[in-house]
Formats: sequence, C-alpha cells, structure tokens
Amino acid sequence: MQNPPVVLAVGAHPDDIEFMMAGTLLRLGDAGCVIHMWNIADGRCGSVEPDGDGIAAIRLTEARASAGHAGAVLHLPVAEDILILYEPSLIRRTAAVIREVAPDIILAPSPDDYMEDHRNASRLVANAAFVRGMPNFVTAPPLPPVSGDIAVYHALPYGLRDDMRRIVRPGMFVDIEPVMDRKRAMLTCHESQRIWLDMSQGVGSYIGHMERMAGEVADWSGRYRFAEGWRRHLHLGLGPERYDPLSRILDGSCMTVPDD
Repeated sequence: MQNPPVVLAVGAHPDDIEFMMAGTLLRLGDAGCVIHMWNIADGRCGSVEPDGDGIAAIRLTEARASAGHAGAVLHLPVAEDILILYEPSLIRRTAAVIREVAPDIILAPSPDDYMEDHRNASRLVANAAFVRGMPNFVTAPPLPPVSGDIAVYHALPYGLRDDMRRIVRPGMFVDIEPVMDRKRAMLTCHESQRIWLDMSQGVGSYIGHMERMAGEVADWSGRYRFAEGWRRHLHLGLGPERYDPLSRILDGSCMTVPDD
C-alpha cells in the first residue's frame, strides 16, 4: 500500500457518491489518504430543462463544488447518462482512469441496483481494477500498466434494495456520524438533483432521504447512529485474500460482519 494510501470513489452519476459513499470517503481523507472522485456519466438526463449540454455543465459545476468540500481530486465523466454500457470503448476508458489514479482502494457502486447505469458502472470499475497490471491490455488513452495490490469495496444500492426489491445487506459498516455535516454539505451542492428527484421519484427531502438510508444501515449494525455499508469484492486478481485496507485504516470506525 502506498504512503499515503490513494482512494478513488466512483459513481455512475453526479450525487451517487454523495448519497452512498461520501461518509467513508471523508473518513479516509481524515485518516490521511489522498482521495479522488469520479462520476462516469455527465448527468445530462437529470433534468427536463435546460437541454442535455446545459444540465451536464450545471452538474459538473455541482460535482466540482462537492469535491471541493471533500478536498478530493475530481475526474471528468466519459459517458452520457443511460449509456454506461459494458462495451469496449468504455472498458478501455475506465481502465485508463484506474491506471492514472493507481488507487489502493476503490469505492465502487453496487453490482445490485435499480438502475442499469449503476450496475454497469460497478462492472466496469471491477474489471478495470482487474486489468490494471496487464501490459497487453490497451487503455484509452494508452497508459502503462500499474502494479500493487488493490481492494474494491462496493457500496450499498440506492434505496438499499436491488431491482427485485430485495434488501442488500453489507458485510462491513463504517461509522459516518463524525462527518455527517460534511456529507450533507456535499450532497447539498447538487441542487439540480434535489429538484429532479422530488419531481421524478417523489423523494421529498433530499437530505432527509440520505439520512434515512444512513440511519437504516446504522440500525443493521447495532452499533452506530449513521453508517455506510460495504461489500468487499473477491480478492482474486486484485491482491492477497486478507488485503483489507479499509478496515485497517479506519480501524475502530469500521465493523466487519464475520464470514459464514
């Protein structure tokens, strides 16, 4: 693991990180990690007005403001909304970002989620981590392979259920109560989505919806007041079986459910 460790949080769209990952990202930053944020898609479908280019520009501004709150490096999107597909060009572009950042930890979307963009983003990121060191895999743009162990942690799905309405339970819990004010501030940056989600999904209180999910996850832990949940990706092709830098770095603020 690098010193300091490097962390990349990946969302499908602007505000995905803030809903499901930002608390853990902030805690890792406070622990001394170098933190990066990347939204794969540009958010252009997250409004009925203005047009796609207009809302994409607004959402990039909002994402930059959120990353500023976190002290994170922000990487530019490479796809349009609804077009995050597991296909060659995006596989190569996603792999390029992973090689550019060379993270020790990736915070990735859930592979089980109500939205296809989210599921495909999860798949793209996990594959990019797997091919990071393959010299014969060509990224776009071409970048040299990177070595070193890497751990991929998948966040819980938005709504805490998969697309068949089943609850998705985490194997790890991170206490985010100490950074909840900053997580709220990051999510508040996405004003365009507060309006859109209320109109399209009847979310109502944007911040309140995030808090309810963090509270429900904390209840599952039986320990925390606000928490984010995680599932660690299988280690094969990524590093040693016991390579778990998230637990190591956050120590007493991270609780792991024993394997069956």
